[in-house]
Amino acid sequence: MRASTVVFDTFEDFVQRKQRQPDGFSYGVTGTPTARLLEQRVAALENARHCVIAPSGAAALMTTVMGFVRGGDHLLVSAACYGALKTFAEKWLAHMGVEVELYRPDIGADIAELIKPTTRMICMEAPGTVTMEMQDIPAITAVARQRGVLTMLDNTWASPLGLKCLDHGVDFSIQAATKFLGGHSDVLMGCISMNDHGHYDILRETQSILGQQVSPEDCFLVLRGLETLQLRVQAQGASTLQVAHHLACHPMVERLMYPPLESDPGHALWKRDYKTHGCLFSMILKPAPESAFHGFFDALQHFVIGASWGGVHSLAAYYPAALQANRAFPATDQPVVRLSIGLEDPTLLIADLDQALAQYANAAAQA
Repeated sequence: MRASTVVFDTFEDFVQRKQRQPDGFSYGVTGTPTARLLEQRVAALENARHCVIAPSGAAALMTTVMGFVRGGDHLLVSAACYGALKTFAEKWLAHMGVEVELYRPDIGADIAELIKPTTRMICMEAPGTVTMEMQDIPAITAVARQRGVLTMLDNTWASPLGLKCLDHGVDFSIQAATKFLGGHSDVLMGCISMNDHGHYDILRETQSILGQQVSPEDCFLVLRGLETLQLRVQAQGASTLQVAHHLACHPMVERLMYPPLESDPGHALWKRDYKTHGCLFSMILKPAPESAFHGFFDALQHFVIGASWGGVHSLAAYYPAALQANRAFPATDQPVVRLSIGLEDPTLLIADLDQALAQYANAAAQA
């Protein structure tokens, strides 16, 4: 349903319109029936009682933090979290009197040593953006609940099919619906799922105050994507595992960052908690000058160069060494190549990567 104005049958209905919240409608910015249907579908996937959608995954992250964190609070953020969240915390919230502290992703139950009386929230992402670090989610949430601290997890990599993180004690599960849920790289959206009704009231109000509403057309696109979510997640996961196994043996690949591989430091946590293989991983190539990376990326034919991931088309992205080395608790000081595997034939993708890596090797040899 497309609408910005909600009409009322009687004057009394209009006067009492605020009583319709948090689930009803009083104006377009408070939601539409299409938005509510999508929220119900996502909540069901997450084993959640409630869901609030936002215009992007980043908006979902920031809305959650803005709903609960105030000046004087202490905020713990994983060093492997999405860069925009860290920037928001360090450049915006810090200037509003919030004490922001980054923690190492593998901290586990030792996060208890960082919690203060003023700690309000812990922001997690697993696997981590770019470098794919895993976190011991149940260990962190157990400490947080004991100490009265809220927890938020960016669960986009796994999707709700791979990890029901609310069942592991997380308070807020964040999905960038732009990725797997939408699935076709044609929509921006984020989802916040939760069980506590009080938290839901706060986030519905925060969504309205910040104007973080989503158009009915975009809601339709994600509802459409959900119809094929299981098929896509399974197919892309199988292809990703096949491509990763091949690259792990390639002479020009120094290291793969992909928890489903037994060689990955986070494999045990992935095996314990996760049910899917994702479609995203990163790799560090053998040392070579910048020109070699130009050769690699420009040689790709079936991968396109671009940000985002989770869609039906395979993508490749580049993260320079300085970006990694300057990060808190860096996982590497080398350039990182990140690959998102789509629905193309994995044998074609492997052949494409092989010929691009051959170009990389030639450029490295000539340096």
